[in-house]
Amino acid sequence: MRGRSIRGSFVHAPVRGELEVLRVAVITIASDGTITSIGRAADGVPEGTIELPAGQLMLPGFVDLHLHAPQYPQLGMALDVPLEVWLGKYTFPLEAQYADLAFAQERYETLVTDLLASGTTTALYFATVHREATELLAQICLKQGQRALVGKVVMDDPASCPDDYRDASAELAVAETRAVIDHIRALPDNDRVLPVITPRFIPSCTDAALAGLGALAAECDCHVQTHCSESDWAHGYALDRYGKTDTAALDGFGLLGRKTVLAHSVFLTDDDMATVRAAGAGVAHCALSNMYFGNAVFPLRRALEKGLHVGLGTDISGGPSGSMLEACRATAQASRLLEDGVDARDSRETRGVPNSRIDMLTAFHLATAGGGVALDLPVGMFRPGYHFDALLIDPVAEAGTVRLFGAEPAERLEQILYTASRPNIAATFVGGDLVSGASPQ
Repeated sequence: MRGRSIRGSFVHAPVRGELEVLRVAVITIASDGTITSIGRAADGVPEGTIELPAGQLMLPGFVDLHLHAPQYPQLGMALDVPLEVWLGKYTFPLEAQYADLAFAQERYETLVTDLLASGTTTALYFATVHREATELLAQICLKQGQRALVGKVVMDDPASCPDDYRDASAELAVAETRAVIDHIRALPDNDRVLPVITPRFIPSCTDAALAGLGALAAECDCHVQTHCSESDWAHGYALDRYGKTDTAALDGFGLLGRKTVLAHSVFLTDDDMATVRAAGAGVAHCALSNMYFGNAVFPLRRALEKGLHVGLGTDISGGPSGSMLEACRATAQASRLLEDGVDARDSRETRGVPNSRIDMLTAFHLATAGGGVALDLPVGMFRPGYHFDALLIDPVAEAGTVRLFGAEPAERLEQILYTASRPNIAATFVGGDLVSGASPQ
């Protein structure tokens, strides 16, 4: 669709709490895949304009702020054990196998294909400790057309990491992270894959590695991602080791800035939230995986009201679904549980946390525009200058699960978000390029 115009209905939520319906609009896409103009069809339609099929509409592509690419083969497995057991017994042994590039290629190609078909146009990936496999993931994302941020995982502490799955030293971990950054930035015709510095979390890293990565982030002006205060165990680990929270420790190592995304952040204190906001960092809220490993519900509405940048993540495979539609649903549901409480033996007055709920419209905003803001990238909404990353939604797809009974689709976004499935995503576009499905003619 580069260099073409599209006529149809477009729905997005550029501002939290506000839904904007561009009914019978014309969006023009430049040769570089960005939006140049948005107008009304009544004001004229350029020659060669593509017409969306009747009854279909376009949404911004989803931005997944947190997922572990190598964990896709264990999606839905071993979710009944504590986080530290799940990592040591299942996850680290699986990730260690990605030293085999043939093993990695088959699984990474399948993952990216599936995510694009599910509407994830931008993904923030944890890879593994292996430099070559991380570079391979970046190459696969670029080849398949997904906008992605890809990071080599750093875990170098011999006291907490398996001997057969860790960086040999802090110095090597930082050097290989630098090599991955250079490799991704040098990929030919790379207009959509970025590197990201990725200390797994404080329990897996030595102080030397954390300090080295903080210095590298400042030097390279690179994105940073890590887990932060995910569970009772992880949150308590930082307190025991440093006498301060994950957030304060990461800030001290120079790892907290405008391009930082903190995954989970369930146990952020008010002081932590103030620190995150001051740094301009973002939070990846992973409602579904938090139900299994977070030990509590992230206070999403409180974080938003304090001005934090928040987006949503699936957290494959701590979350048993790679669908951002499921992430939206879990986000709304978890907020209701936090507000209403869960133990019927408590009184109504003490059972929950008042004013905690958010609605599906807010979840949709966070899954699109919110993710773009957290990453400081022009994605997640239909605006001139933004990348045309979009989903073509077919509410009446034969194998789909939406039932509107003749209602206007643009007026039933909430119903679509709650009931749609992969067959309802007729096509996925990144930077104006068709990357999954069939393009309207």
